[in-house]
Amino acid sequence: MKITQITLTILHLPGNTSLFSLEEQGIGLDRRWVPRSQGRADEHIHLLRVQTDESIEGICTVGDARYTQLRRAELEQLRLLCLGENPFDRERLAEKLTAATRGMFSRPGWWGAFDNCLWDIVGKAAGLPVHALLGRARESAPAYYNNRSDGLEVMLEDTLHAVELGFPGVKDHFRRAAAENIVWQQAMRDAVGPGIALFHDAALADYSYADALRVGRALEELDFRWLEEPLPDARQGELQRLAEALDIPVLACETLMNDSDLSARWLISGATDLLRANARHGTTNILKLAHLAELYGTTIELNGPGGLFGLVHAHLCVSLGNSSYYEYFPGGTRDEIGWQIGLLNPPLPERGFIRPPDTPGWGAQWDWAQLESCTVEVL
Repeated sequence: MKITQITLTILHLPGNTSLFSLEEQGIGLDRRWVPRSQGRADEHIHLLRVQTDESIEGICTVGDARYTQLRRAELEQLRLLCLGENPFDRERLAEKLTAATRGMFSRPGWWGAFDNCLWDIVGKAAGLPVHALLGRARESAPAYYNNRSDGLEVMLEDTLHAVELGFPGVKDHFRRAAAENIVWQQAMRDAVGPGIALFHDAALADYSYADALRVGRALEELDFRWLEEPLPDARQGELQRLAEALDIPVLACETLMNDSDLSARWLISGATDLLRANARHGTTNILKLAHLAELYGTTIELNGPGGLFGLVHAHLCVSLGNSSYYEYFPGGTRDEIGWQIGLLNPPLPERGFIRPPDTPGWGAQWDWAQLESCTVEVL
């Protein structure tokens, strides 16, 4: 089998990424930058399509909720590097595209959608879903619910709503000062009791090292599962100290996760206890990191939907024995929004669990007329 054509469909879809300004609070070492929403960006989602000489086509979105576009120069380079190649040669093509990245001045992982298209092709050729090719570890995967944080009572109401829906875990994104966040986290635990897994995502909390240490110790008392992005990934030394000082696992590398080599180094160096990853950077890269994490006795936690409005990560979450939860964002911005461009089966958790389709490849089902109606341009 040979790759004969690579096309990019540009689709108009309301922006999922928020625009924001930053408000300065405090002075000197106590200065914090607090984001203020400025509405949503109007953006285009890109859909990559890889055709073969045996009439099997691989399809995947570029990015997922973010990094949704492929540069035209990258598309042209992808064609130069991969037309005429065998789509089954995923390892070889991953090595080739990694070697090309430096000379292209592109970010590592830019070719992730292409790699995901290759997995779609091999699944369709074999007549098997991707999870069967990988070796399914479980039929369904538990999901955690990202709660609202725009007020204490609103947060508690949304958290209890998640529990009523059957979600076994809830994650917060509190961005207040450390002391106030701890108060809210105590309220979360009191509301749900001991049986629900809780997680803290500190990506926008702007903690100092002392703040992160204080919050981490409080979360240990409250039996939270992990402390996510307590400090910027670039502060490797402080992350090493923090991970060593805390019993609660530190989950880092979300800003580094497009670079699988750096993510691996952060784990090996002790700058993170768990690995963060997203299959928008390629399923082949995810598998390498998952196996490394397994050898280190830890887990790889998948961020967001990973492509095809959740289908890619749904397959991976049931296939990776050392991945604990599927990340679910309520409101339809990561999954149901796929209906707008013609995806008929974005995966949705049922009673807090996600299950991918059993049809070949990623199992995406399309309303092609709806897709065409949303198409701005085909390159």
